[in-house]
Amino acid sequence: MHDATPGAQVQALREKNAAALTSVLAAFGLTAMKLAVGLASGSLGILSEAAHSALDLVAAGVTFYAVRISAQPPDRKHPYGHGKVENLSALVETLLLLATCAWIVYEAVNRLLAPKPVEASWLAAGVMAASIVVDYTRSRMLLAAAKKHNSQALQADGLHFATDIWSSLVVLAGLGALALAEGLDPASPLVHWLRRADSLAALAVSGIVLWVSIRLGRQAVDVLLDAGVQEAQEGIERAVADLPGVLGARRVRVRQSGPVSFVDMLLGVRAGLGLTDGHEVVRQARAAAQAVLPGADVLVELRPEEDGAARLLERAREVTDCFDLGMHDLDLRQADGVLLLNLHAEVPGSLSLEEAHARINEMEATLRRELGSGCRVVTHIEPEGAHPAPAMDDPDSAEALRQAIAEVVDETPGMCDLHGLVLLRSGARVSASFHCRMRPETPITLAHDRTVALEATLRARLPQLIRVTIHVEPDKSGTAPDGAPPDGAGEPAA
Repeated sequence: MHDATPGAQVQALREKNAAALTSVLAAFGLTAMKLAVGLASGSLGILSEAAHSALDLVAAGVTFYAVRISAQPPDRKHPYGHGKVENLSALVETLLLLATCAWIVYEAVNRLLAPKPVEASWLAAGVMAASIVVDYTRSRMLLAAAKKHNSQALQADGLHFATDIWSSLVVLAGLGALALAEGLDPASPLVHWLRRADSLAALAVSGIVLWVSIRLGRQAVDVLLDAGVQEAQEGIERAVADLPGVLGARRVRVRQSGPVSFVDMLLGVRAGLGLTDGHEVVRQARAAAQAVLPGADVLVELRPEEDGAARLLERAREVTDCFDLGMHDLDLRQADGVLLLNLHAEVPGSLSLEEAHARINEMEATLRRELGSGCRVVTHIEPEGAHPAPAMDDPDSAEALRQAIAEVVDETPGMCDLHGLVLLRSGARVSASFHCRMRPETPITLAHDRTVALEATLRARLPQLIRVTIHVEPDKSGTAPDGAPPDGAGEPAA
């Protein structure tokens, strides 16, 4: 896990440097020991292991250098930091290993064609056994540090030494075969192959090294090309998909730079989302991404979009307007996987039920074509003018309604200063919203009761009002009437 705090970064660098330095010292000791015994015994298997360890020494040095460079902070030339130096060093180690494989294969084939005497001594076997112990201890230490600090350079180094364990076992098997051949009749056909077991063991070592090299190389190239992060990307997309206010993840990109992951995402959010709510969406999206990639550096961009249901409802209104019918109370929702549209339609009162039903059927068929064949439309049919209302395109009628609302407000105890009145027509019905004022010290319970009573009175006197929204503000001018009931008691809601 990557911790961004300065203290944690210093501690992580100290631990990574210690692991890399220990690897260098161990590789140097093993290389010297294997080289000496290999030259003394003439074993190509041990000499190939010495060459392998020499490459490990070079790789360990590269890792040690890469770990130190990658810890440098970002600068103008490297805004994402220097973490990819670790990935580059892993690629260099891979190329060195491939070169080693080529040399081992060349020497092994030559010795298979022209065998050279090899001494299967206890010293050679002891060296390989000691090598296995050192490689096991070192690989566990490096892989643990790599996992803790998400370091591909340390991982490559650790896998090298884990590979050395298997290759050393193969060499031991080859030495054992040589020892077995010495106890057999030289004329036995089995001796012919046992004496070549050392070279065959070297080929087996090269095969193991080749397999690990290709694996490491692919990982390093993937990171250098910002590839191989599909699983993390899909995990982040799933994590942010269900966040409140998020309509969907429109783009998620992930890149790795050494131990640090960088994530940038574009989220579609509901149009009209406030700044505070948008900031909360960003915070939750960042936390969701870091749950998938701990310690990731996350950048979140929000793009306002219309909700799918809102777009469908707007399209439904456009369709109904084409039929020149009064529409109101449109309601669109999902029910058991089915899109359900409920609405009220006003038809001329002179029509018969059959004629009215035919017009509504035509409108419903058009709605289903526009909204999808799976949409179910339920229409409540009512005559025009069931609740006569002044037309809002008539200034005189609109003014008359404003005056009527103002009179009711003035009659309400404690209420004053009607302002911000908005009248919206829906067929023969009207929605009204406005502001008014009460004394600042008025208890909120009393203010609520008065607004409820005012709404009820407005609907009773003006039946064309289908919706009334009242916003009460404190009157700081001191002109609001005293509307408190006797003894300061609250009034029951109407």
